[in-house]
Amino acid sequence: MTSPRRYLLSAPRRAVQAFAAVGAAALLLTGCGSDSGSDKPKNEAKSGGGETREVKDATGTVVKVPAHPQRIVTLTQEDLDAVLALGLKPVGITNGQGLNKPPAYLEEKVKGINVVGNLLQPVMDKVLAAKPDLILAGDMQDQQVLKQLREITPATLVTMAPTDDWKLSFRGIANAVNGMDKANKVIADYEAKAKKAGEELGDNKGAEVSIVRWNPEGPSWMEKKQFASGVALDMGLKRPKTQDKDGNAHTPPLSLEKISEIDGDWLFLSTLTSDGEKALKDVQEKPAYKDLNAVKKNHAVTVNGSVWSTRGGPLASDVVIDDIVKALKK
Repeated sequence: MTSPRRYLLSAPRRAVQAFAAVGAAALLLTGCGSDSGSDKPKNEAKSGGGETREVKDATGTVVKVPAHPQRIVTLTQEDLDAVLALGLKPVGITNGQGLNKPPAYLEEKVKGINVVGNLLQPVMDKVLAAKPDLILAGDMQDQQVLKQLREITPATLVTMAPTDDWKLSFRGIANAVNGMDKANKVIADYEAKAKKAGEELGDNKGAEVSIVRWNPEGPSWMEKKQFASGVALDMGLKRPKTQDKDGNAHTPPLSLEKISEIDGDWLFLSTLTSDGEKALKDVQEKPAYKDLNAVKKNHAVTVNGSVWSTRGGPLASDVVIDDIVKALKK
């Protein structure tokens, strides 16, 4: 099964040209009817008198949203991660990237919440039944789908542009739900945790970590601004010289002859599909894989692709930090 968002992590950046120049920074613009300094992440009471605010979404579109939304539907796991990190509970969610269920790392937090479709593939009847007053549509670019969603509620926002990092997207989502103060604290806490965790890695402090997604066609290493790569850098870790490249995508799949490009002091491997998982298991029996320095040192670690290979969020960043610490502090 191919992930519907694979283009976000592939070398050709067709989507980037569409609206990268606008980005989620536009979401940080707050308009009339707003108390931008207010931070009310608990959605317990009805939005008083239908009070609204205006924000720009990641495409630059001005959207009127409830001042304190009560019924949020999220269409990506990044939107879901952000909303949960802000202390809100949505009324509708979608399945995780490459999954037919919500992402496992959020499983306990989403029990009882209705699933309204797969990632960026909402079932309109289910969205309608959720009676949303705000829809967070992730990096949705299907204009027909957006039109249908906006018929359900005009308060539908595209929350991510292709070049946005998770912190920028998170702050944009936070502004849309009137929770900027909370968001700034969440990011400050994350940065403090990442720095502290990196300083406590002992002999592995500042180690070179290779972050790789294994596709059915072969391995692709992640660029430095991709989510998990950014978390590693925030921990003070480094990337191998062959992977020292800015960007938030990944390389095209490498052939077995070029597998040395994925080597490092430590090798973190993830997959998103059953075919990718099978391809990884197959190659692990081959001499070229076994000759990697990280493999020889028993420094190759398999991690959850539905966390490591995504656009990320505050709760996902906690998982990545914990995975790195668990491996490097052995």
